[in-house]
Amino acid sequence: MGEEEAGSQRRSLMWAPASPWSPYFALWPELGRLEHPMFWPEEERRRLLQGTGVPEAVEKDLANIRSEYYSIVLPFMEAHPDLFSPRVRSLELYRQLVALVMAYSFQEPLEEEEDEKEPNSPLMVPAADILNHLANHNANLEYSPNCLRMVATQLIPKGHEIFNTYGQMANWQLIHMYGFAEPYPDNTDDTADIQMVTVREAALQGTKVEAERLLLYERWDFLCKLEMVGEEGAFVIGREEVLTEEELTTTLKVLCMPAEEFREFKDQDGWGDNKREEDSLTITNIPKLKASWRQLLRDSVLLTLQTYATDLKSEQDLLSNEVYTRLSWREQQALQVRYGQKMILHQLLELTS
Repeated sequence: MGEEEAGSQRRSLMWAPASPWSPYFALWPELGRLEHPMFWPEEERRRLLQGTGVPEAVEKDLANIRSEYYSIVLPFMEAHPDLFSPRVRSLELYRQLVALVMAYSFQEPLEEEEDEKEPNSPLMVPAADILNHLANHNANLEYSPNCLRMVATQLIPKGHEIFNTYGQMANWQLIHMYGFAEPYPDNTDDTADIQMVTVREAALQGTKVEAERLLLYERWDFLCKLEMVGEEGAFVIGREEVLTEEELTTTLKVLCMPAEEFREFKDQDGWGDNKREEDSLTITNIPKLKASWRQLLRDSVLLTLQTYATDLKSEQDLLSNEVYTRLSWREQQALQVRYGQKMILHQLLELTS
């Protein structure tokens, strides 16, 4: 599809005079200028965001969108030619609309007693979606049976911008879903991931003979049985605490405990081992962990840092005002994602040294 044809599709969607939603559509950003990483060239996405987890998340999104389009959306449009002309039957247009809904929609949270239910469907709410996000926001959305209310959470002086919150979101999530990141150190909700299989790899580095490797895999299989780890899972590290504390604590404990202690622990199916205060994974407590735990955690961080294309010093050089202002928008946003994650990981290195 040519750019001119794609532009014609967008205009027909945005400005259809017969639509009662035309004034709302007119407020939308131009679909062809969305800055989500899914619209970046693959080479640029991988070069700028390698190690952050974003390229992998985007690949899953693109595969899901393509599958939905050909199995559900296109057959539906073809079954209703009176509503959908051939010129709007486009995978690219569907991808743009999915990204727009992902960035602008709201989802009413489930009540505590509804945790087992499927999530509520996303809603597009005119006017409510015009506010930008900050971790240090000054307003938030309140749901009621009859309306949505945007409520100030602090005094907002006249002329100051009103900021909503899209949730407690790390920078990699913000750029993935919305196409932007908060500059360091503003995003107090930022996190860095250590892949669970990376901890296994770090533990395997410490084995010397086949018997030790087999025991390590037995320990890992047991952790899988306890649903503490998985091949695609990650341990999430925040600035002040480990957000997946139970999973990481149990993993360090099982992988580092003596063989006989592991046998007893396994026989009890993981029960009977009370959590001790000194095993807490708050940032201030990490230096007090057992030496074997700290070493495994440190080795895991070092392996994680190797997944990035650049080191922390290179990022710091790019953040100098003279260089930073010459970077493109995408380069600036990707740099903020990488730098925030690396600062968290380097803090963990210092705490485990």
